[in-house]
Amino acid sequence: MERLRWPYATKLTISLLLLAFFIYLLSRFREIFPPIVIAVIIAYILNPIVNFFHRRSHLPRVVIILFTYILVVAIIISIPILIVPILADDISTIQIDTQQIIQSIEAALAHEYRVAGVTINPSAYLNEVIGALQGLIQPIVGQTVSLAMSIITSIIWIIFIILVSFYLIKDGSKLGEWFITHIPPSFIPDFKLIHDEINQIWNAFFRGQLLLSVVVSLIFIVAGTILGLPFAFAMGILAGILEFLPSIGHGIWLAIAALLSYFLGSTWIPIPNWAFMLIVIGLHLFFEQFDLNYLIPRIIGRRVHLPPLVVILGIVSGALLAGVIGIPLAAPTIASARVIGRYIFANLFDLEWTPISGTQPLPPPKPYWWRRTQKRENIS
Repeated sequence: MERLRWPYATKLTISLLLLAFFIYLLSRFREIFPPIVIAVIIAYILNPIVNFFHRRSHLPRVVIILFTYILVVAIIISIPILIVPILADDISTIQIDTQQIIQSIEAALAHEYRVAGVTINPSAYLNEVIGALQGLIQPIVGQTVSLAMSIITSIIWIIFIILVSFYLIKDGSKLGEWFITHIPPSFIPDFKLIHDEINQIWNAFFRGQLLLSVVVSLIFIVAGTILGLPFAFAMGILAGILEFLPSIGHGIWLAIAALLSYFLGSTWIPIPNWAFMLIVIGLHLFFEQFDLNYLIPRIIGRRVHLPPLVVILGIVSGALLAGVIGIPLAAPTIASARVIGRYIFANLFDLEWTPISGTQPLPPPKPYWWRRTQKRENIS
């Protein structure tokens, strides 16, 4: 006896109800979403390392995972131990005239500036900002109990992230196999193509982003040392870290470098501070174009290379939806959504879908009337 099939209207209704229920769960338990995302990212990054050691040793996978975590923690602890002495040497070699800097700031704030017929008084705006900050800080100072609870909560979340990432690495392959078994057989080729495409995007992002940060740090350290930029080593490290914030990171670094250049000047070039600031700004604007048009497409890849406006809007949206974790993940998330969106668009209009990676394209899906005709012919 043939099993009764659900009508199309029933399938659509149940699908919409499940989607609404899923959205409700996301809104109801949105606090757990960022830690799970962090755990998935950690597992995604460490899983190839665990597989590498596991293939070359006869130790149990659990032991390899623990060894990998210990190795990563040791590297994270050793980085500040190595960097802090270098930063201390930079600070000791630069003669900072605090009194002169304060006088320069006061002189700049004391002037009134006219731009397009509008008078701007920086000191008045600064007083308003200081008053607003005091209003924000004063309630926080007395909340010692809340601060202690926040620290305890953070520790609990860290333990939760480590445990989830541990079991994702340990049983990730089993979860993938379980998921594939629940996909209808006719959709498995589509799923594999989309999965491979998105997997290449995130692989290119993580591997390329780490390499790009190292390259950018080296470029900025060398260029800053040649120009005599104050704290050249620290500014180079900062440039590499801010490379995880596409487009916006460049603006943050330029603002900090411009202030250092204006108030401290070059450590060895005998030119006015304002002229040195213009040189730093000009070189950084040139590097920004070099980074966007040469480094990022070649190191990270064109799969994640998106227009700057799209990245900026994605960063703002990611910050609003997922907080801090949504900022660096905006670019690969948008690139992944682009793959899924192209697939949905191709199926809605019965078009050929070609993966960006150049894989063999999927043929256009057969229209509904053709499938009904084939079904009738098979029955007859």
